[in-house]
Amino acid sequence: MAKSVKEQLIKQLALGQFISGQAIGEELGISRAAVSKHIRGLQEIGLDVFCVTGKGYRFSQPLRLLDKTVITHQLKNNSFNLPVEVHSVIDSTNSYLLRRVPHQVKQGQVCVAEYQNSGRGRRGRQWISPFGSHIYMSMYWCLEQGISAAMGLSVVAAIAVSDAIKQLYKVDVELKWPNDIYAKGKKLAGILIELEGQALESSHCVIGIGLNINMPAKAAEDIDQPWTDLQSVVSNEIDRNQLVSTLINCLITRLTQHKESGIITMLDDWFKQDLYLNKPVRLITGEKETLGICRGINNQGALLLEVDGQVKPIYGGEVSLRGLL
Repeated sequence: MAKSVKEQLIKQLALGQFISGQAIGEELGISRAAVSKHIRGLQEIGLDVFCVTGKGYRFSQPLRLLDKTVITHQLKNNSFNLPVEVHSVIDSTNSYLLRRVPHQVKQGQVCVAEYQNSGRGRRGRQWISPFGSHIYMSMYWCLEQGISAAMGLSVVAAIAVSDAIKQLYKVDVELKWPNDIYAKGKKLAGILIELEGQALESSHCVIGIGLNINMPAKAAEDIDQPWTDLQSVVSNEIDRNQLVSTLINCLITRLTQHKESGIITMLDDWFKQDLYLNKPVRLITGEKETLGICRGINNQGALLLEVDGQVKPIYGGEVSLRGLL
């Protein structure tokens, strides 16, 4: 109930006009005291709500919210009849879909949110998720051949994000193995792949994408690595609904390509954008650090690391890749 009220309240305030507490209460069927409580809740998740005696409440600026109808209308060749859910507030889009495995999800089902209160990245790190500023999106994908078919899916998803950005904004981004998208040498987006199932049985995969669009200054204070957002590298205003639908289209295209022919047909796309290709790097695994030269990836999506003249594949796990320069 509280989530439903909060979502309705956000939609009312998103227009950027003052609305009285009494009018809100009558519309939502709650008391003015409850309205005040929900307003405080919105402020706690980073929304800038003005309160003026005699006028009521409004956001400091109008918000253009994600819209399921707009997103689904722009999906191309929707042969999957993709279910798309849009949430104002959620714990995590990945967690939401994982809770519905296996009987409450369909192939290609998408969950998008304005705000995550428990967003996460790889290695258990928190993913900063300010309201209405970025894209937090997850897609469910069934792996009919088992978990082994998940090899390299983070590479596939990264290329799909690159496809969408290039298609809409004519911007070339950089790809960093195993799961990051960079722009001008700074992190723009991250990917989190989560799996359930057995090696030789049909398995379940959720692909999470967090893409920075327009980072609020306050949220930026909590980020401990160099970052950028799409608005910093794109001159025109970004339509998040259009971008979400394009991301879905590109992700479905690349996942279908991967299912039919694997990563081998995407290697050239990766090499053109590989952030560290033929550059010295550090591979960090726990407390161990290995120095080498990045030689790209193989046809399974593994990193090719040259150490002392020998090239060996690194198949992911709890690892981090850093540049030396």
